[in-house]
Amino acid sequence: MTGKVEDIANRANQDALFQTLIGTAVDGIMVIDEVGRVRVYSKACETLFGYMPDEVIGQNVKMLMPEPYRAEHDGYIARYKKTGEKRIIGVGREVVGRRKDGSTFPMYLSVGEGRIGNDRIFVGIIHDVSERKLHNLRIQQLQNELFHALRINAMGQLSSTLAHELNQPLAAIMNYMNAARRTLEGGGAPERVLEMLDKAANQTGRAGQIIRRMREFIEKKEPNRVAEDLNGVIGEAVALGLVGAADSDIDVKIELQPGIPQLPIDKIQIQQVMINLLRNAAEAVQQSKRRELKISTRLDGDYASVSVADTGPGMPDDVAQRLFQPFVTTKSQGLGMGLAICRTIVEAHGGRLWAEPNPGGGTLFAFVLPVSETVEA
Repeated sequence: MTGKVEDIANRANQDALFQTLIGTAVDGIMVIDEVGRVRVYSKACETLFGYMPDEVIGQNVKMLMPEPYRAEHDGYIARYKKTGEKRIIGVGREVVGRRKDGSTFPMYLSVGEGRIGNDRIFVGIIHDVSERKLHNLRIQQLQNELFHALRINAMGQLSSTLAHELNQPLAAIMNYMNAARRTLEGGGAPERVLEMLDKAANQTGRAGQIIRRMREFIEKKEPNRVAEDLNGVIGEAVALGLVGAADSDIDVKIELQPGIPQLPIDKIQIQQVMINLLRNAAEAVQQSKRRELKISTRLDGDYASVSVADTGPGMPDDVAQRLFQPFVTTKSQGLGMGLAICRTIVEAHGGRLWAEPNPGGGTLFAFVLPVSETVEA
């Protein structure tokens, strides 16, 4: 008799402990049976979903899911019972919950399986990740603002050379148009006039292309990773980043390997990386007798690589070791954020950015990007 009394007392204590757990747990705790009916619905679940226990217990758990998951959930359970294939049980993943008012929220759901007697049950632990999502979104927004500010700063540094570069086609257009007018007034051949007009049109296209690249580069846009031709992206960046290089007697060699598959990248961000590397390299060779830059791309297995090599003086070891840290710079007017941002961009694309001594003297910067990196919507 004493043993039975102790068993009853133990069960009572276990029930009390279970109720305390369900009532005080910060994360939501829910138990469903093998047909999806809710058997346990904790206090935290009330806060998360807005339903009271009597509205949920005994009902199919799919009532707490938005479409299309609501319509598909019974099929998930049936497939698991038939095949035993686990997709979330014992693993956990981020899903979407639906509140009583119809709004949705992101949550991390961990599911475990157990038995009570002959009955199979599934225990779900629910953690609301809305605040983390908002925090990450805000960080991303601030990061994008910084990227944009640095692009504008880069264009500010290029302003004088860009003005010079634009002035050349504009001056050529004026000369061709004046020559065409004089030819017509002097009774010259119409073919000669058409030739000069064609040349003026070509110069107009050249100026328009420079302006288009500038506008695209500094325009404030949301990050957009789509399949792009890497060589085309790099070629445009070189055209914009090395404006004025010819006037500085810099010998630029470009070797773009053909046949590189399209990469899922944000074109503007990768061009931001490239322009930063190009401007640094162009500045590095200013005081050198050999003013050479070599830009190359190549396919290396599952990665495409891009490199910018200069023949400048190279970098001291103490600078090289801290090169990609924020606020590290060798420039009197620099903030030291450019390379740190470049590494952030490349790593966000699943790649890697580094610097090493150039075998021909100077410094070589290189980065790799995965060819098959998945683009997230």
